[in-house]
Amino acid sequence: MENSGILVIEDDDGIRETLKEVLESEGYQVSTATNGQEGLDILRQSKPPRVILLDLMMPVMNGWEFLQVQSQDEKLSSIPVVVISAAGDRAKLPGQNEFIKKPIELEALIDVVKKHCAAAMNG
Repeated sequence: MENSGILVIEDDDGIRETLKEVLESEGYQVSTATNGQEGLDILRQSKPPRVILLDLMMPVMNGWEFLQVQSQDEKLSSIPVVVISAAGDRAKLPGQNEFIKKPIELEALIDVVKKHCAAAMNG
């Protein structure tokens, strides 16, 4: 089975590194970005990931701004996004994105990632 790519966009170093370590230990290839703009730069320069894990509250370009740009870019709009945030709620998010509230339950996160990666491989 090909390793599935995941992009983690999170400005908190500790959270970003923990997510990367946990997901890599599950066999995923993980790229990271510290804000939405950096995330877009990575997306435009590499093979699309199977899923994006996105924080909302970040400097430079926040998660809401990222989602707006992503949804308008036909090359990026089909990539599923899982929002991970202590702020906001699912009702205020554009599109059919999933939402995991901080503090993160790692088992729930891994289940969501597995679901998206399996769907991408089967679809």
